[in-house]
Amino acid sequence: MDRQALAEFLLRRREMLQPSDVGLSAGPRRRTPGLRREEVAQLAAMSTDYYTRLEQHRGPQPSLQIVAALARALRLTSDERDYLHRVAGYSAPDRAGSTSPHVRPGMLRILDRLHDAPAFVVSVLDEVLVQNDAARALLGDAEQWTGIERSGIYRWFAFPETERRRYPERDHARQSRSLVASLRAAQGLLGTRSRAGDIVKELARQSPEFVELWQDQEVRRRFEEHKVLVHPELGEIEVDCQALFTEDESQALIVLTAAPGSEAASKLELVRVLGTQVV
Repeated sequence: MDRQALAEFLLRRREMLQPSDVGLSAGPRRRTPGLRREEVAQLAAMSTDYYTRLEQHRGPQPSLQIVAALARALRLTSDERDYLHRVAGYSAPDRAGSTSPHVRPGMLRILDRLHDAPAFVVSVLDEVLVQNDAARALLGDAEQWTGIERSGIYRWFAFPETERRRYPERDHARQSRSLVASLRAAQGLLGTRSRAGDIVKELARQSPEFVELWQDQEVRRRFEEHKVLVHPELGEIEVDCQALFTEDESQALIVLTAAPGSEAASKLELVRVLGTQVV
């Protein structure tokens, strides 16, 4: 780990970003060029003290999870992300977009401007890479998951009692089939000796339901245009689901909306007001 190079890079990248670049309001009396330290820390979901120590050459080696969070917060390109990994003491991550947790800056800029609608970016393995506050309030905080449990496909079959509560029971069978078809498409893209293959092996060991559906050989990677979600306080909410893919289709920005003036639209607004208190 090169503490000096890491500190200088973080400082310079922070100074080059403006609040509007990351969806923040500039506010009055802004004396700092670019973003403040506390703003970067907030975007990366870490303490301001921890981030400050990194900029002052005093911090411990950040974890890979922290490095990835900083890359997203600072809107780094793929080359800049690779450099950040190296000065933090790690090898550059896989460049294949289908296996990388790095979200492209352009996708993040779109997400930054979506304040009213729940929106999030997912990988081909249904891993939520970044989400806005509205999505966190509606669907829960994806940052709590690590390892193989980051995959929503894995959690659907490994933890059905908790993971499926967000969907009406009448839709569980359809959702199960859709997720298995999506996982097969991901394994075809990534290969059997990949994280997709690891998920298949684990679920084959844990879930008879998964085994039965896997034998059907369905392959499909499409997001439903309409779905019903269940909020713990507000009940069922009908939403339209729009997906914006990266050029290689390795990641997708998902935006959930409801028809203006509808009951579902009112519920989504209330979810945003309630925040994460009941999630």
